[in-house]
Amino acid sequence: MYPVSNMTNIAKGLEGVLFTESKLTFINGSEGILTHLGIPIQEWAEKSTFEELSLALLDGELPTAEELAKFDAQLRANRAIPDKLIEEIASFPKNANPMQALRTAVSYLGLFDPQSEDVSQEARREISIRLIAQFATIIAAIARAREGQEIIAPRADLTHAGNFLYMLNGKEPSPEQARLFDIALILHADHGMNASTFTAIATSSTISDMYSCIVSAIGALKGPLHGGANEQVMVMLDEVGTPDKAEAYITKKLDNKEKIMGVGHRVYKYFDPRSRVLRDYAAMVADKEGKSNYYQILETIEKTVVDRIGSKGIYPNVDFYSGTVYSDLGIKKEYFTPIFALARISGWCASVIEYSKDNRLLRPDAVYTGLTDQHYKDLKDRQ
Repeated sequence: MYPVSNMTNIAKGLEGVLFTESKLTFINGSEGILTHLGIPIQEWAEKSTFEELSLALLDGELPTAEELAKFDAQLRANRAIPDKLIEEIASFPKNANPMQALRTAVSYLGLFDPQSEDVSQEARREISIRLIAQFATIIAAIARAREGQEIIAPRADLTHAGNFLYMLNGKEPSPEQARLFDIALILHADHGMNASTFTAIATSSTISDMYSCIVSAIGALKGPLHGGANEQVMVMLDEVGTPDKAEAYITKKLDNKEKIMGVGHRVYKYFDPRSRVLRDYAAMVADKEGKSNYYQILETIEKTVVDRIGSKGIYPNVDFYSGTVYSDLGIKKEYFTPIFALARISGWCASVIEYSKDNRLLRPDAVYTGLTDQHYKDLKDRQ
């Protein structure tokens, strides 16, 4: 540590601090740009799949058709989780936070992996494939057990997104539902050096095992300032109630300088491009399903926010519309953050693999602001 007189420039929250290089994700927050491998997120959402984006992130390049087919087959073959883990999940307290359950389940899963202590690049990649496949099974199992329902085994004939919805809801989703969830996973798969990705890398920098890296990331994502915002958006919508009350509700919050969930972002000073994609799909779902109440409330909130504080660079982020999309897919809000993890596991794994190729232990410092020139006092001499 350094005394305050020797170092006064502190980057609170590490904002603007560069600690590594990456070829995976680029963000231009002032213009609302997000790309993976140089390709705009809008194109990934429109033309690709979660499986393809996951492989592209792991390998740092677009796969060939043969490579993608092999990867997809590996994911399908690795969906099942150990029976002991299923028993353990079924025994979790019903009132346990789903993210606590996920964190525990992933740590437990590592005990069954003979490669768990292997930190070579090859092993990290193989473990990543299994984790991407098994996260869906674990999260669906946690939700089913928590609701007192029978845990459903994965199917190998469905897409990654379609299989998750099947295991979660107990019925095969329509192609439209599976594709909508696939797009939601794509939009959340990676987002640069966010808190959970940085945490995974920090753990990895000690040459720790892959499971420890991912458990660390889950712990960071659990916090409401990172992964829990979309759940809080739904709480806000329920508080508003009806579209005609939305403007007054938000105006009051703005007047009182209260935080509005799903609005504002540390990086974006313009519309989060992911929110634009989800807004369009949320509108389509609302029109098709006749569930326009939430969407109309969100429209009003967005307009009010942009009119009042858009000039300050505060706009809706990806969490603003994602909750309504998940809700329309039959997903309860308490599982929104685990589903965030279901998508982000690809980015976590890819970032750990990328950083570990040229690893350096992360060891930041702090400015010391405590007392100096002190001496130890015996207990009898202290007041």
